[in-house]
Amino acid sequence: MMDYEKIVRKIIEPIVEDPASVFLRVNEEEKEVLIIIAADKEDTARLIGRHGLIANAIREVVSVAGKSQNKRVRLKFESFDDGKKED
Repeated sequence: MMDYEKIVRKIIEPIVEDPASVFLRVNEEEKEVLIIIAADKEDTARLIGRHGLIANAIREVVSVAGKSQNKRVRLKFESFDDGKKED
C-alpha cells in the first residue's frame, strides 16, 4: 500500500513555514484517494501558490503515485484561520 501521507509531507515540508502545524488526512478507498491538507492561512497560500501553480504541481506528483495503483488522487487545501476551503 502506498504511503500518500509520507509522499505529501516530503513535498510540502520545504514549502511551508511551520511543517509541524500542517495537518494531513488521507482517506483511501478502492478507486480513489482524498488527501486533505490543512494549514494556517499563510502556509495554505504558499501551498496553493500564485494561480494555483504549486497546488497543481503537488497534484501532478501524487496523481502519478496513484496511477501506479490505478487510483484517482484528489487534494483538498484548507486553512485553519477562516474555515474556508480551497479546492
